[in-house]
Amino acid sequence: MARSQLRVYYGPQTDVCAAITEAKQAEDTVSIPLGEIFPLLADAVRSERTWLKDFEDDQITISTDLYEVILAYQHFRRPSA
Repeated sequence: MARSQLRVYYGPQTDVCAAITEAKQAEDTVSIPLGEIFPLLADAVRSERTWLKDFEDDQITISTDLYEVILAYQHFRRPSA
């Protein structure tokens, strides 16, 4: 009787998983200039729209230079003691 050779299955290759994840992420994202959404978001914040709370925990991606400008603005915006 011939002995069967068994192999251990380690799951799909990571390249395949990464490609599927990137494809899924691409379907769920839209790239638009900030200038198009600033006025709408500012109005929604001023109007205290409740739908903003639905997105409070969502992650966004911004450029490093914009992040640094926002941090500087936050620092200098603090009221003096």
